Amino acid sequence: TPAGCRMRTLAWLGITSLCLGAAWAVPAKEERRKAEKPKADLALYENLDLDNYDLTLDNYGEILDLSNYEELYDYGDLGPKIEVGTLAPRPKDPAALPDLGATAETPKLPPLTTAGPVHPAPPWAASAPPALPSCRLCLCIGTSVYCDDANLEHIPPLPPETTYLYARFNRIGTIRASDFTGLKKLKRIDLTSNFISWADVDAFRLLPSLQELILPENRLTALPELPRSIVRLDARLNRIPSTGLQPEAFRELKQLQFLHLSDNQLDYIPAPLPESLRSLHLQNNNIQTMHEDTFCDSQDHSQIRRALEDIRLDGNPINLSLFPNAYFCLPRLPTGRFF
Repeated sequence: TPAGCRMRTLAWLGITSLCLGAAWAVPAKEERRKAEKPKADLALYENLDLDNYDLTLDNYGEILDLSNYEELYDYGDLGPKIEVGTLAPRPKDPAALPDLGATAETPKLPPLTTAGPVHPAPPWAASAPPALPSCRLCLCIGTSVYCDDANLEHIPPLPPETTYLYARFNRIGTIRASDFTGLKKLKRIDLTSNFISWADVDAFRLLPSLQELILPENRLTALPELPRSIVRLDARLNRIPSTGLQPEAFRELKQLQFLHLSDNQLDYIPAPLPESLRSLHLQNNNIQTMHEDTFCDSQDHSQIRRALEDIRLDGNPINLSLFPNAYFCLPRLPTGRFF
């Protein structure tokens, strides 16, 4: 009947719509899940404080403190870094490219030899004696010689063009005047942490270019004479008494800026001090008194020593408040005991 036909038609339409609705519902749920998942992932990181992990060039020095390595590994002679390319430029002409399909002839290898590799000779090789001992025991790079922790008992013969010598953490006991003969370009000598108990008076005086003499952690009881070119003297942690210094040892050193003699056995401040001096470290000695003219000229009250800003006298049995007229020319008071 017509009514029955209409009912069957409506039933089929209803079933079809239900199927289509179910088919559309699955992708819709998947889309909603994909849309909601990033929100859930973001919610996991909302409580994380990522500011503390922001490592930039501005805060790098605050997070990683590398200042402790400055003294132990002070290689100031290292030159600028040289970048060397490893790939040849691509030829513009395609014909210049090798034919990978062609069979290349097998190259003939040279006969084997027992000789070692040939290295280019350093610049000073022409004037240096053959098989220089220092470059067998140490590392020679340019004009620098590195002999750290090489179990040395003496200063080895050095190339005449040597500019920097590092011979730390060895067993060197004495320094002879002949150890540095003819080294007119030598600027820095670093003999930290050896067994040095004696140095000839002329061991360093005849070095015209010497600027830095580094001798801490040895057994010295006297300082040799120094060249007028010296800028930095570091003889901390030795056994030097005041009698181990030459009279007015530093008066004529017009370029001396850093004088570090802490942890020795000094009885007094080694005056007079040159006007060039910037840093004087005498802590942990046996200094008990000083003169009013130690730092300033008591006859010239207009004097100002702007350079001398770092004076360490802490760890000495001296009461600095007893000498109020000794500091009027200084930009800062010495560090020490004022009571």
